[in-house]
Amino acid sequence: MAAVPTPPPVSWNGHVDTPTEGPAPTDADEATETAGATEVTEVAESEAEAAAAREYKGRVIARSGLLLRDRPTRSSRVIGTAAYGQIVHIFCKTRGDNVNGNDRWYLLTDGNWAWGSAAYIENIGQPPRWC
Repeated sequence: MAAVPTPPPVSWNGHVDTPTEGPAPTDADEATETAGATEVTEVAESEAEAAAAREYKGRVIARSGLLLRDRPTRSSRVIGTAAYGQIVHIFCKTRGDNVNGNDRWYLLTDGNWAWGSAAYIENIGQPPRWC
């Protein structure tokens, strides 16, 4: 007795489903995919440059170092220090207690978030945005 072949699968609409492969990719298709990847990379790079442009930095100019506080006030708890000459990353600025005629305080993002008096931080580049 001979083996009976298995019939091809039938789709929901009654047509026989036969495996088909699309046309083989051409060099033009691959060029389009590469161009798309290049555009995505360029967008990511420009977004990274924009983020870097928004990054604010400063240099500590207090000879004895800068006390970092949990609020923008002179009486708030000290949570760290920054050494003279240290470069700090600034997130934003706000008004707080007056220190040597300067009421601006910077929210620093180096490790812990802490406030430092702007009287003791020299801006590198443009001044930070307001909080």
